[in-house]
Amino acid sequence: MEFHKELDARGLKCPLPILRCKKALAEVEPGQTLKVIATDPGSVRDFQAFCKQTGHEMLATEENTVAEVKEFIFHIRKRSS
Repeated sequence: MEFHKELDARGLKCPLPILRCKKALAEVEPGQTLKVIATDPGSVRDFQAFCKQTGHEMLATEENTVAEVKEFIFHIRKRSS
């Protein structure tokens, strides 16, 4: 999936992935897409709630295992102003 900016939040625990996502979304234009990679299992629920509360659109959620570490990948479209 195409994206405009990538955020590596691997190894970070709540609330840091959400805080870094919020900052990264401030750096992209409305309608652009942010890809977030996280390893915190709670991030799935956290990012869904974050998008619902802020109006950003969750385009896709993926789950991969790399070197026995589960990664969660989110594609979030910044809401239009």
